[in-house]
Parts: sequence; structure tokens; C-alpha cells
Amino acid sequence: MFKKRNKSVSSKSIKTRLVGNFIIIILISVLVFEALLIYFTRYYFYHNVENVLTNQIRISSDFYSKYFSNVPLEENVIDNVDVFWQQTNAQVQIVDLKGRVLLDSIGVENKQTLGSSDFYDALAGKKGVSIGKVDYGREKVMTVSYPLKSDEEVVGVLRFITSLSAVDKVIRNITLIFISIGIVVIVITGAIGLILSSSIVLPLREVTNAAEIMAGGNLEIRIKKNRNDEIGKLVDTLNYMAEEIKKREEIKDDFISLVSHELRTPLTSIKGWASTLSRVDRNETKIFDDGLTIIEKESDRLAIMVEELLDFSSFASGKISLNKKKTDLKDIFHFIEKQMRPKAMREGIHFQVECEELPHIELDGDRIKQVLINLLGNALKFTPPDGTVSLRGFMEKDAVIMSVIDTGCGISKEELPRITEKFYKGKNSKAHTGLGLSICDEIVKLHKGSLQFKSEVNVGTEVIVKLPLEINHTGVSL
Repeated sequence: MFKKRNKSVSSKSIKTRLVGNFIIIILISVLVFEALLIYFTRYYFYHNVENVLTNQIRISSDFYSKYFSNVPLEENVIDNVDVFWQQTNAQVQIVDLKGRVLLDSIGVENKQTLGSSDFYDALAGKKGVSIGKVDYGREKVMTVSYPLKSDEEVVGVLRFITSLSAVDKVIRNITLIFISIGIVVIVITGAIGLILSSSIVLPLREVTNAAEIMAGGNLEIRIKKNRNDEIGKLVDTLNYMAEEIKKREEIKDDFISLVSHELRTPLTSIKGWASTLSRVDRNETKIFDDGLTIIEKESDRLAIMVEELLDFSSFASGKISLNKKKTDLKDIFHFIEKQMRPKAMREGIHFQVECEELPHIELDGDRIKQVLINLLGNALKFTPPDGTVSLRGFMEKDAVIMSVIDTGCGISKEELPRITEKFYKGKNSKAHTGLGLSICDEIVKLHKGSLQFKSEVNVGTEVIVKLPLEINHTGVSL
């Protein structure tokens, strides 16, 4: 299938296709235009010849009708033949009603009766015109026939025949001039097409070369933007792509360095204490207690880091899924209070939990607990002893609000917009990996909610988790 697809891909360059299509359009336009010019030129010359013959034949026919119509046509042919050809230089024929040629001015002997269309038109009382060849010559001729009338009755037909060789020669010369002009126009437009296509292809070639260098791993290269058209937008896109890839590479490198460092620190501590305890006298209970306590804390720290990394991996790969069910937020608040109060007491921080009567809502209870534990953990971490951390739950319009407020050190205005970025730790952060708030933000978004931060340095921080109530088709809140 891949080979078949490759066969269908055109191997022609953009320049070849642009120039080819441009020349085809110009060629068709020139051919159509020249065909129209040649047609109208031929029509103009032939029409002039026809008009001249028509004027002449009308004069002769009218002259006959006025002065000689009282005499039979055969007698006029014998006695007044000059009347018919003194008005013209063309070949003159006088034909009776049966198609027999009574007179031919150049002496052509016509043994057969006439049956041409112009003759029958004249017999019908109208002017007849025909273009073609005659038996006695190779040249193309034009024949104009006109009725000869006596007392409004057609008694014969007068025919003026003239050669079109001179006119055709003029038309051929004019046609050659038109064709020459057309060839010149096609050559000039082809050259212009090459120049125009180069103005498109050359910048594209530069962009392609730079893109190939980027694809080869050189993300330092940037393409110079010389225009604001589609190619300019392509340049912006490629430069932006290279910049983003470079940033991601830096983030990946920083992440690997960060994780290695963060994992090594507790591991070093655990290994050191384990080594120490293996050599200490078993009767040194205080050293044993201190060592085991540190090993336990460092293990908890390692577990938290691993959990954050696993969560981050799940969010990054899009494999995370929520286990939603109707939940009473009061149960979650009670769990959180039991979980966090001992830590608050150890830190000497006043911990308050309040929750109004709230409707049961569809949510993943474990993930919401994870969010609140993370937010309260940060609040307790950055709040000095004798400070206050509170958790409140209440309704606001069609949403449930969970608010975490602390009287800690606060967050500066510069850092506030970035605290949910992945791996961002802040200047004074005590975070392990810089992923905690980023994961919280992703969890809240999966619940179609929002995470807002309000903070003032040395005053405190408020984090607002806003979860919309889902409304069923009966308008009842779920």
C-alpha cells in the first residue's frame, strides 16, 4: 500500500508545475484570442466583398427592371448584354428560370443546369450568396445571385462571381502576423512565469533546507522571515516549532536532572541510616528510633514523589480516567480533616474545616481528596506556627466551591501565573518535583472545573476549587 501511495505522488517540482500550468493557461488564452481575431478578420474581408458585389448586382438588376424588363430576357442577352456587366469587374452570368446559363461574361460553357443554393435563393426573390470552388478553376470564389424581375415577377437570375484568392492571401498574411505575435507572447509569458515561480520556489527551498536541518536535530537554527505572506507564516510556524521542541528538550533534561537529584537525596539518607544502624549497638535505642523515623519519613517522601511522577505520566499520555459517582462532599471533608489535622497540630497551626449542606455531585472522590490534600499540604508547609489554615465548602450559583485559605508567606505576582506549570518550583518552593499543583489543575479540569489562586506576599493565599454542578434534563441538580 505504501508503494502504491508513493506511485501516486507527483515527482514534478512546484516550479515545473507552476510554469507548466501558467504556460498552458496562456497558450489556451492566446489560441482562443487568435482564433477569434482570425475569424472576425475573415468575416470582415468576406463581408466587404459581399457588400461590394451586392451593391453592384442590385444596380444592374434595378436597371434591368426599369428599362429592359418589357423585353424577353433572351433578347436582352443578345441586344443589351453590356447592361449587366458594366457595373462590375466580376464574372457575370445570366441564368433563366430552369437553371440554364444564357450568358457567361468570360465565355465559360455551362452544359449542366445550375443547382446551387444562391441560385435557388434568387429564384425565391432573395439575394443568394455562396462560397466555394467552380469546375473551371482552382480558386475559391464568392457568388452573389439576385433575381431579375419583370412586373414584380422573377424572369431570371443574375450572378456575379469573383475570386477570393487576393482576399485569402491578405487573410493568410494577417494570420501569420497574429501567430507570430502569439508565439512572442507565449515566450515572454513563459519567461515571466519562470521568474514568478522562482520568487515562490526559492524561498520555499530555503525553508525546506532549514526544516531538514531542524529535523536533523539542530534546533538552534532559525529561518529569516522576509515576507508576511503564507511562506512568512510557514517560517513563523517552523521557528515556533523549533523553539517549543527546544524548550521541551530543556524541560526533559531538567526533569531528568531534577528527578535524579530528588530521588538520590532520600535514598542517600535511607542508605546512610541503614548502614549506621547496622553498625550501632542494639542497646542504643534512641539512635535506632531516630534512624527509623528518618528512614520512614524519607520513604514517605520517596513514595509521594513516585506517585506524582506516575500521575504526571498518566496525564501526559492521556491514560488517566475518573471514577465518578455521586458523592457527599461532607464525607470527603471529614476524611481530609482526620488526615491533615495531626500534621497541623504538629506544626502548631490552627486548622479549620467548614462545609455547608451541599447536594451530592458526580465526582471522583479519591482524585478530589488528592487535590485537597495537596493544596492543604502546601498551605501547612508555607504557614508559620500559630498561623491559620482553613478549608471551606459552599455553594455559589451553579457550582460547588472548595476554598483553602492560609496565612502563610504568600506568592509573588510574578510567580502566581506560573505555579501550575509543570516542574515549576518557585524561588522559595519546598516542592519535591514541581508537579503537585500541575496535577491538581489537570484533575480539576477533568471535572470541568477551575482552579484559581489569590495571594499576597506576607498575608496569605487562597486557592479556590470550583466544580460545576451537572444539570440533568429535568433541571434537577445532580
